Amino acid sequence: MKALAVFSVKGGVGKTALAVNLAHAAATLSGRRTLLWDLDAQGAATWMLRLSPRAGAKARKGFSDGDIGSLIQTSDFPGLDVLAADRSLRHLEKQLADDDKSKRLKKILKSLEKDYDRIVLDCPPGLTELADQIFRAVDLLVVPMLPSPLSQRAFDQLTQHLARDHKGGPPICPVFTMADRRKALHRQTLESAPDQAVIPYAAAIEAMAVSRTPVLAAGRSTPAAKALRALWTQVERTLVKP
Repeated sequence: MKALAVFSVKGGVGKTALAVNLAHAAATLSGRRTLLWDLDAQGAATWMLRLSPRAGAKARKGFSDGDIGSLIQTSDFPGLDVLAADRSLRHLEKQLADDDKSKRLKKILKSLEKDYDRIVLDCPPGLTELADQIFRAVDLLVVPMLPSPLSQRAFDQLTQHLARDHKGGPPICPVFTMADRRKALHRQTLESAPDQAVIPYAAAIEAMAVSRTPVLAAGRSTPAAKALRALWTQVERTLVKP
């Protein structure tokens, strides 16, 4: 089993849409038994996959007792299950701060390896205690960023944090998101990093909020679908490297 986290220091970079699409690609393009774990209290990834938290369920409780199996739901998309977010996750940071087990998340992921080949974590933004647990637990960080100076600054903050506090941590796959080549700043930024993956600003991705359907499930011929397929190929190759 391999786990990847879609993580950004700042919000508003298309993180959740990317997490949903990568999880769907893992299940459909690679035929992997896939779990999308929604760790953001807003629950946008859960909602995008047409699900909602089970009545009375508390996702935060899974961290304290390690029993999250009852919280996992089957999505409408074959091979893709979801661990839904709920409002209890707003208090997760305090719980983790009071907990002396710095690798609790890693242990929980380990408990799922018999059931899943790939686990995709949709993470809340910010360099928090949860983020540090994520960095200790996953095999790859996929980091969405706009083609802008502010996003580059946030990315630099992340890499500095990892170099300082998580030596030997997971590799990073930076991805330009919402890229609009009609904008001079976007063009210049993309040209400065020609080898970095790019997901274009696209109506097909915006439509996810209406259709609640991953881009590749809606159609595979759009520029966004082709970009996501190429990104997943890159991610999967990284994950299977010995």
